[in-house]
Amino acid sequence: MTTPITRRYAAKVATVLAAGAVGLTAQDAAAAAPQAQGKPDKTIRFATFNASLNRNAAGDLVRDLSTGTNVQARTIAEIIQRANPDILLINEFDYVENGLAATLFRDNYLAVGQGGAEPIDFPHYFTAPSNTGIPSGFDLNKNGVVGGGDDAFGFGLFPGQYGMVVYCKHPIDTAAIRTFQHFLWKDMPGALLPVDPATGNGWYSPEALEVFRLSSKSHWDVPIQLGQKRVHFLVAHPTPPTFDGPEDRNGRRNHDEIRFWADYVTGGKTADYIYDDAGVRGGLKQGERFVIAGDYNADPLDGDSVNGAINQLLEHHRINTSAIPSSEGAVEAAALQGKTNLTHRGDPRHDTADFSEPPGNLRVDYVLPSKNLRAVDGGVFWPVSSDPLSRLTGAYPFPSSDHRLVWLDVDLPH
Repeated sequence: MTTPITRRYAAKVATVLAAGAVGLTAQDAAAAAPQAQGKPDKTIRFATFNASLNRNAAGDLVRDLSTGTNVQARTIAEIIQRANPDILLINEFDYVENGLAATLFRDNYLAVGQGGAEPIDFPHYFTAPSNTGIPSGFDLNKNGVVGGGDDAFGFGLFPGQYGMVVYCKHPIDTAAIRTFQHFLWKDMPGALLPVDPATGNGWYSPEALEVFRLSSKSHWDVPIQLGQKRVHFLVAHPTPPTFDGPEDRNGRRNHDEIRFWADYVTGGKTADYIYDDAGVRGGLKQGERFVIAGDYNADPLDGDSVNGAINQLLEHHRINTSAIPSSEGAVEAAALQGKTNLTHRGDPRHDTADFSEPPGNLRVDYVLPSKNLRAVDGGVFWPVSSDPLSRLTGAYPFPSSDHRLVWLDVDLPH
């Protein structure tokens, strides 16, 4: 993992020129170079981390975070402290009403130095309900029984399991936040709704589609005020494209959960169909700055996702993909673990998750800025085994998570 870049222009340009490991070129470095006069650009570090801070029963996460001594939570906190992001999304963080779990993790773990790392202060955070574990009232997996995680709006054993939280060093415009928890899948034009291969009919009944939500967790547009500038932090956690059958209901949903952001940032007529939980329609306006982040459970070349699912973002005309965060630890892990990893088409240095066989290690976690933000540095927190910090990531059973924290530094033009 590279060190945080400084705010000085000379150091910034040197960092960018040396950043071949994250996919930056000399042209990118030139674009990041300062003007001869004027104020320096402001560099902000965005990060996403599927931290596996989910538990098997409601209340367990609050119990674990109340003491300050939970080993996994301390390890997760140290990773975050060493990456030192300004704006962070955590996936797989159980939702608890009134932000209790989010507050406990911030105050008892992040604000306390872990393993020799400096404490990190996040005065602002946002969390909201998740579709996971909320009963749909229908037999969505067609096993003849209504109930259980598979028949919830998003897989979960209790409401809020596998939720999300955003932590921020900068003010959040809470009045302008948009959530899309209740948006119905059927209301997306051309939705990839699954078909029962045995009958040729839709997998879900018309009655189920009247209540079936697109987001397996939720989609949030969290506007963050960075001085005089605003950046929309667009976060989600689409369902894994597995745990289903030949109808590929989860793979299709994953594709459309990703498509939601592609349409949202396109804006205009493309996004007219979108409505938020307050009933407001439409997507982002042209020129708005944004960063899309999260575990999207889709690799551009490998794994089980629908072909082209994540490319809806990676090839989008409004999204800057010049910087691909990477690590040497991922390269080492792929070589040592072998098996499916040796047949992958994707470059292992871009992997962000250490998955078992199949599908092997994949790139599924993303920080994707808009074209009007300049990416200057980035990385995946995946130390090689000889690095003392590899104790934080380790091998199965993981001390932290099977995902790795992914970060990207972007410049806000002054």
